[in-house]
Amino acid sequence: MYLLLAKINKLLLPSFTKQQLDLSKAKKWQMTIIGWRYYVTTRALDDSK
Repeated sequence: MYLLLAKINKLLLPSFTKQQLDLSKAKKWQMTIIGWRYYVTTRALDDSK
């Protein structure tokens, strides 16, 4: 399930690393997206083992 979510995130959500976003200047909605992507990515990596 998390592998599918990770692929959907990659397609739909913006990549803030490519935009070189400074985390100290990130808005709350950007931090929410970063947290969500982190959560899904770590779960997807655990599922793939």
